[in-house]
Amino acid sequence: MAVIEARGLRKSFGATRALDGIDLRVEEGRILGLIGPNGAGKSTAINAILGLTPYHGELRVLGCDPWSARDRLMLDVAFIADVAVLPRWLRVSQALDYVAGVHPRFDRAKAERLLAKTSLGRNSRVRELSKGMVTQLHLALVMAIDARLLVLDEPTLGLDILYRKQFYDALLNDYFDRGRTIVVTTHQVEEIQNVLTDFMFIHQGRIVLASSMEEFEARYAEVTVHPERLPAARALQPLSERQAFGRSTLLFHGLPREQLAELGEVHTPGLADLFVATVGNPAGVPQGARA
Repeated sequence: MAVIEARGLRKSFGATRALDGIDLRVEEGRILGLIGPNGAGKSTAINAILGLTPYHGELRVLGCDPWSARDRLMLDVAFIADVAVLPRWLRVSQALDYVAGVHPRFDRAKAERLLAKTSLGRNSRVRELSKGMVTQLHLALVMAIDARLLVLDEPTLGLDILYRKQFYDALLNDYFDRGRTIVVTTHQVEEIQNVLTDFMFIHQGRIVLASSMEEFEARYAEVTVHPERLPAARALQPLSERQAFGRSTLLFHGLPREQLAELGEVHTPGLADLFVATVGNPAGVPQGARA
């Protein structure tokens, strides 16, 4: 079942085309990373999915038109934004009271269990909390909602590495199951690579590459090439080449690893390296890439 399906999704702000004919499909039980630089269209796509902005084209989220059926959709969708939206005067206990009063699928006991793993005091006000603590509070509130779709827009922006790791550990261990779907936007590619089941690269309002992680690991390989084999490696038309410690590492698509092993040390690339190769040279997106 498609939780999110879009065809020709477009959105402009004056002369600026924020979304330029996006097609995407997100199946149930997947964790999709929507990856792109600032200004690529990530947040605009999220706002369309959440029914927060009108758009052109076709878009269905959990079978609904998010713009015209947002009230019904929000029963099954939860959202964490990249900035704190809780009133600064609010106490932690009052946040629990509020969500329990407005959302019929909020499990207060679960939220209390999640908060027990933190150092958050129930009488603490939001203004007294660090950014990491506010994120912990957001996460506890959202993960206690029985939502089918969780949308995260740059959720760890500004957090230190410890809080970022705790965030994604909690997301996988305390929230995700095969009946839930997660969409996360980020430009911090390295830290979410091991969390995702699928990814999409977005650049200048367009999806330039989309793949499952299984396809990515099967189709792409990096080779740290022996110097004497560098001309032969370059003849195979790599997607990119970079230098480190006096050695060349080349990124390839669709070539057998046995063939590449004759050139040097073969390993699976990072998504960040593929992103740079793809967005830095959109015309060089390999044949067979889904977009």
